Amino acid sequence: MYMLPAVVDPSGLQQFCDRIVDGISAVFLALKRRPIIRYSRTSDIAKRIAHEASKLMYQQESGLFDFRRTEVSPLLLIIDRRDDPVTALLNQWTYQAMVHELIGIQDNKVNLKNVGKLPKDQQEVVLSSEQDAFFKANMYENFGDIGMNIKKMVDDFQQVAKSNQNIQTIEDMAKFVDNYPEYRKMQGNVSKHVTLVTEMSKIVEERKLMLVSQTEQELACNGGQGAAFEAVTNLLNNDNISDVDRLRLVMLYALRYEKESPVQLMQLFNKLASRSPKYKPGLVQFLLKQAGVDKRTGDLYGNRDLLNIARNMARGLKGVENVYTQHQPLLFQTMENITRGRLRDVDYPYVGNHFQQARPQEVVIFVVGGTTYEESRSVALQNSTNSGIRFILGGSSLLNSKRFLKDLEEAQRIARISTNML
Repeated sequence: MYMLPAVVDPSGLQQFCDRIVDGISAVFLALKRRPIIRYSRTSDIAKRIAHEASKLMYQQESGLFDFRRTEVSPLLLIIDRRDDPVTALLNQWTYQAMVHELIGIQDNKVNLKNVGKLPKDQQEVVLSSEQDAFFKANMYENFGDIGMNIKKMVDDFQQVAKSNQNIQTIEDMAKFVDNYPEYRKMQGNVSKHVTLVTEMSKIVEERKLMLVSQTEQELACNGGQGAAFEAVTNLLNNDNISDVDRLRLVMLYALRYEKESPVQLMQLFNKLASRSPKYKPGLVQFLLKQAGVDKRTGDLYGNRDLLNIARNMARGLKGVENVYTQHQPLLFQTMENITRGRLRDVDYPYVGNHFQQARPQEVVIFVVGGTTYEESRSVALQNSTNSGIRFILGGSSLLNSKRFLKDLEEAQRIARISTNML
């Protein structure tokens, strides 16, 4: 819905907007607050949702939202996925985001039915930071560290298991039975995380994702168009690279260099069409049309804002400890701008005549078109810095690259039909 050109007004659009407004309003009723509302200037749909939410909270249901608080109002910021299509296209290397990207998470559940011969009780597992201490401690850790931490968990479990084999007396037996649920729980947890990491390692190896991801991160974070073109061309020619990874590489290159190298971009389009014919032609061009530089609010590659240029240079000098997790979503920068009072009115206008006088203590950011686990990690890290602002993140769905590409294909299909009808 949100990706469709403005001339296409699909029948479900109002329903889509109403559902989002209901969801956001429910959050503010639960918080017992009425927010000041801002939105991405370049997004028609973010503007529409912002205005409809404002109308509901300040006019239609004004009494319901009148909580008579005197301190600073919270901020509701409505942004559009198209401002940062890069985050939704990248491979992920931190635990929670990686499980969603490679296997999929739906309502905190991971379906493992297609993975080898697993016992029935392990074919669907729950990943919840509230019930699983290991997951809570490791959900934002990178893949390299997860392996070490799982090994430690296995070792701890073996210690416990060994102590359970030393049952000598009735008292020992009674103690074991008392601890049995804990023991069972620990056993289930160990096998769950070992299965997930084993499966993901297999996928990484099969799809040569370490090779692919290095180029993706370079495209997302560093300049150097000539080297990027060569790297993408080599990967397109590599028979071990899957069709979907080829498509994502060309998209990331196109988003980065759409204005700089039309000839080379054309060569990559042709190469992609010959190597991965099952992808509909024009999907990359459709992405550029919907989420290209002219359509975006904010400074996606940090090359307009002096602060970002300085930060990118500093990052380049320091070197990144982990080449696979150097990318930071645009949302990170948006939160930093809010924290420093630098979110520009011209890019993120206010709705109505309600303005923020002081720095908000609570900020709800809603991404129309869906948010990602990489962004939720950024929010968690930002909240842990104790900047005095609590950020809450929401979105119309939870995306991985597969879901984002599916949405893009669907939008392209509807846009084509509408154009033919006009």
